[in-house]
Amino acid sequence: LAVALNSECTSVTCPKMKATDEWMYLCAAHKQPQECSAMDYIIHTLDGTCSLLTSAKWFPSRSHIPDSSLKYFQSIARRLYRILSHTFFHHRATFDAFENKHQLCCRFVAFAKFFDLIPPKLLIIPETAFDPSSQE
Repeated sequence: LAVALNSECTSVTCPKMKATDEWMYLCAAHKQPQECSAMDYIIHTLDGTCSLLTSAKWFPSRSHIPDSSLKYFQSIARRLYRILSHTFFHHRATFDAFENKHQLCCRFVAFAKFFDLIPPKLLIIPETAFDPSSQE
């Protein structure tokens, strides 16, 4: 999805990471959370998530997750969902094309709901945008 957005989501077109006018996100990749362009936020979030999940300190085993590391999953899920939200509200054609091919949002939201990773009030993309069964 980040690659699909690369040519249209720039520091000029999207100088702040936001979904709607009510939802503007600060980037946690810095010592103090700060505003970043949407693409910088996306790259920082993906890099930070990969670094955390491959950290031997927090995830020393591929088959067991220490209780002390469980706390990271909600934060990771919220931040990754923000990428989907930004894409839906600001790059709808790209969202729709990517979703039609990969069902990323549909699968991610199902995963997040199943494991209670994101509170329902923060799931701001209408389910009709990605879940064909919700349109019936």
